[in-house]
Amino acid sequence: MALYDRDYVKNNTVAREEQEIQTRQGDLASFIKATYQLFAATMISGAAGAYVGIGIAGVIAANYWWIAIPWMLFGMFGLTMVKDKSPINYIVLFAFTFVGGIIMAPLLSNVLGMNGGGTLVANAFITTSVIFGALSIYAMNSKSDFSSWGKPLMIALLIVIVASLLNIFVFKSPIMHVIMLAGIVLLMSGFVLFDTQNIIRGAYSTPIEGAFSLYLNFFNMFTAILQMFGIFGGDD
Repeated sequence: MALYDRDYVKNNTVAREEQEIQTRQGDLASFIKATYQLFAATMISGAAGAYVGIGIAGVIAANYWWIAIPWMLFGMFGLTMVKDKSPINYIVLFAFTFVGGIIMAPLLSNVLGMNGGGTLVANAFITTSVIFGALSIYAMNSKSDFSSWGKPLMIALLIVIVASLLNIFVFKSPIMHVIMLAGIVLLMSGFVLFDTQNIIRGAYSTPIEGAFSLYLNFFNMFTAILQMFGIFGGDD
């Protein structure tokens, strides 16, 4: 008689491995659910900020860069430092998205003041949602690996930012502005693929990071599309 049942040991090991896999899958599913719940909450927070900002759109426009630059720096560094510190991380996330809505108010006010402005805003939001949703579904189901896109996307983002600033303050070309807007939409589409796949593969350490990335992708894509709709669809 054997001193121990080898089949039992083997079966027990397999069972433990299967249980660990199921636990990891369950944890990842919970992580993904929490990430997208937070993302939905950031959208509501941003909408609330835009609603508040519409009433003071003129003041925001007059002081735009004094608000926008600290907001961008705050997003780049502030959340990273507190991402694991609850509840301050949630406060920072929703403060950032709320101010993001406020920053968008001058653009919204301008488009809403056009002929059929409400329809333009609604169509821009629907278009962004459809593109964003389609790319997210594709990233979740695609066998392609977008994890290597991070560095090229960041380089492209820096190029677009520099080119946009040069056009705003130096060239002031309407054609270049439209080209930059189209470039932003394409760039954010790449980020949606990259970030969505990172989320479903557990590459982020907290749901807040994933939700923050998705919010930025949607925010930038929506503002670019809304500007294009305002340019091409705002004739009186």
